[in-house]
Formats: sequence, structure tokens, C-alpha cells
Amino acid sequence: MIGIWYLAIWLFNIPRYLLPMPHAIIQEGIAKWDYLSHGTLLTFSSALAGFALAGVIGIVAATIMSQSRLLEKSLYPYAIVLQTIPVVAIAPMVVVWMGTGRQTIAVIAFIVAFFPIISNTTLGLTSTDHNLINLLELYSASRLQLLLKLKIPYAIPYIIGGLRISAGLAVIGAIVGEFVAGMGGRAGGLGYQIAESATMVQTTYLFAAAFAACGMGLLVFFTVNAASHFLLRNWHESSVRREN
Repeated sequence: MIGIWYLAIWLFNIPRYLLPMPHAIIQEGIAKWDYLSHGTLLTFSSALAGFALAGVIGIVAATIMSQSRLLEKSLYPYAIVLQTIPVVAIAPMVVVWMGTGRQTIAVIAFIVAFFPIISNTTLGLTSTDHNLINLLELYSASRLQLLLKLKIPYAIPYIIGGLRISAGLAVIGAIVGEFVAGMGGRAGGLGYQIAESATMVQTTYLFAAAFAACGMGLLVFFTVNAASHFLLRNWHESSVRREN
């Protein structure tokens, strides 16, 4: 891909302000490392807080909904509404309500990351094999035992799938929140730096900031993948190596 990148610039004579060379992006990132790393850390902390909040609330809400069809039909539509409203439309309202602070960015990241977790977790908890449920009920298992011993373990792959999707969405939500909140200078984070670079046509730094944002999403994604392997490696078909 890097070779194609260089070749495209050379063949089509693309101006550097439109598409900078990969080595120039690296040099720019190193030259402005203090500024870039500070913004990345701010955005990452907000994205991580929103992602963690979405994980906890999403899993708890899905667990509650899975216990009753009435609860699921009552609460699930609100989660769908949060998903269907564009983040660029809801972010200004959150800023008006909560002001311009890191907690506001975390809430916006939470809103974007929430739906995949609650959706996948609910699907996993309600998709448990009925034969296994009947077997545990035959041995007089309580509702709590059914949940802890069967439904939650069965739903873990679904929960991990939702977390994988939400990992990248939380970063997107945090950056969009920083666009809308308009926090500048040392408090701005990557979102402000990207907007500032685009306005000033500093394309090289714009690419550096974009790659830093990509790195944040990949870091959370691979952390979730590692947790998935740890939880599923000894029993689930997706992680157990085939014998033949």
C-alpha cells in the first residue's frame, strides 16, 4: 500500500498539499510529537471513558431486557432511536446541556458506542439453545443460575462482537464531539487538531493526526480481541484449534 501511495503521487504528479509523502507524515508527527501525543492522550481518555461506560451500561441493560419480553419491547426502541440520530445532530445538544468539557466528549463517545453493545448482548442472551435451558430447568435451576451458568457464557461471543464494533465508534464519537465542542489549544484533543489542520491546509499534519486516531481505535480493538481469546480459547469453536 505504501508503494502504491508513492507510485500514485509520482505517476499523477499529485501536489504535496493534497497528498503528502508517507515519510513526510512520519517526519511531521515526530517534529510535533509533544503536541500530537498530548492531543491523542486527551482524545483517547475520553473515547476510553465513553467506551467503558457503553460497555457497562449496555451489558447491564441488555441483561435486564433479556429477562422479560415486555421490558425488551419497552426499552429497546430507545436504543434504536439513539442509533438512528446522527452524531453530528445530537452532539451539539449534549454540548448545550453539559458544556464544553472532557465529560461531554465522553458522553458523546458513549452515545455512539452504546447501540452495538446492547444490540449484540441482547441477541446473545436471547439466542441460548432452548434444549440447554430445558435441561437446566429439569434440574431445578433458578433464573439466576440460568443467567450466570448458561446465558451469559453463551452470549460472550456476541458481547465481544459488539465491543469490537464499539471500539472504533467510541474514537469516532470522541473526535466528532471535539469538533462540535470547539475546545482549542492544549485542551482540544485530536478533533480540534484535525479541524485546525484542515482549515489551515496543513495536510501533512492532518494525515499524522488521522493516523494517530486510527491507532487509538486499533489499540482498543486488539485489546478486545486479546480478551476474547482469553475468555474463549478453551471452549468456543471460534477460538479452539481444529483437531483435523
